[in-house]
Amino acid sequence: MLSHEENDLLTRVSGDAPMGKLMRQHWTPVCLIEEVAEADGKPLLVEAIGNRYVAFRDSNGKLGLLDELCPHRRASLVFGRNEDCGLRCLYHGWKFDVEGNCVAMSSEPEGSPLHEKVKHKSYKTVEWGGFVWAWLGEEEDMYPFSPPAFAPTEDTQVSILKIRIPANWAQITEGQIDSAHSSSLHSSDMKPARVEGASADDQAWYRPSTDKSPRMQTQTTSYGFHYAAIRKPIKNPSTHNYLRITEYIAPYTSLIPPNNNYNVASVIVPIDDETTHFHFIAWGGKACPTTEEWRKFNHAQKGIHLDDRWVSQRQLHNNFLQDRQAMKLGSFTGVKGIPNQDIVMWVSMGAIVDRSVDILGASDLAIVEFRRLMVDAARKVAAGGDAIGTVEPRIPHADIASREGVYPQTVDWRTLVEEKSVAAE
Repeated sequence: MLSHEENDLLTRVSGDAPMGKLMRQHWTPVCLIEEVAEADGKPLLVEAIGNRYVAFRDSNGKLGLLDELCPHRRASLVFGRNEDCGLRCLYHGWKFDVEGNCVAMSSEPEGSPLHEKVKHKSYKTVEWGGFVWAWLGEEEDMYPFSPPAFAPTEDTQVSILKIRIPANWAQITEGQIDSAHSSSLHSSDMKPARVEGASADDQAWYRPSTDKSPRMQTQTTSYGFHYAAIRKPIKNPSTHNYLRITEYIAPYTSLIPPNNNYNVASVIVPIDDETTHFHFIAWGGKACPTTEEWRKFNHAQKGIHLDDRWVSQRQLHNNFLQDRQAMKLGSFTGVKGIPNQDIVMWVSMGAIVDRSVDILGASDLAIVEFRRLMVDAARKVAAGGDAIGTVEPRIPHADIASREGVYPQTVDWRTLVEEKSVAAE
């Protein structure tokens, strides 16, 4: 359990909240590249860490990210005209390029000195791994962008589904690092089977264990923590363990143990204190699904299961379209799609869960570690310290990987973690 003060430190990101300051000391994935793919296309409202921005691609294909409101009279630039290498406000025709320079002032006299004085706030961006990454903090704190763990090279196949969720970022992250829940909540989609390791096809995921009560062990790292969920395998349970090693890379990324065809990750970015963009990712491997295949498998296709703002049809007011007849016929949850099953749990907790009254068990060790780690990290930032994962020597995220497999009981899972992902002293 956390105190109310600790829960606020963990969950609040808006304004001057320490967790928001921490997040702004990292490169933030603010939208998908597909959302701003068209030159001179529709400007995109970007919401992240309690603030609002506008993204647009100019006539030459350059990407811009600006504060949403025009500096003149504070009208939204989201409704502006994206044309001739700039974004023009509809109100008085002031126009800004991707660097925030004011390149036109229709309402002002020709030769007005105001033209040279106006500069709109712009943000550095990088396009990589299907995301637009932005530096939202102070420019003097900015460090060079490096590839994320799920896109180590430019040609890595990365397939992303995105869902806007009315719940705080921390309870969603806790769901992603909680290995114990999958044996119950996802039991209709993650099925025990006599396989050598985690496997997948276009129908389900398969695991070599029927054990629903894993033993947990954690280890803190300089970038977050990793932990092992240790289960009895179907084969040789007296001599072997089935290990699933998850990596949490603060503050946004969780690396979920892979299957035989592709790797899995999640990227969780708060919109504000009570709303979050959840990204579920398949990447790399020998048979990574395409983006549309991935979204179809997870019942999270835009225009079918989600609206144009990535909001799901399944909401609390319609009981998440849960099918009780399907439950009678064998579906554990009555909800199709692994992320959709998670969302029912996250949203049903309320926008921000009260961690002062929850009761944790032995299988919640990773949750305890996450809370301790990030509350301490927020306190450090509040006291003027550096954000977790930003102090040199920093471990490149591309060197960090989750793992799974059946191993002899004599194998310590920590020895399976790459040497570069050593625990922080």
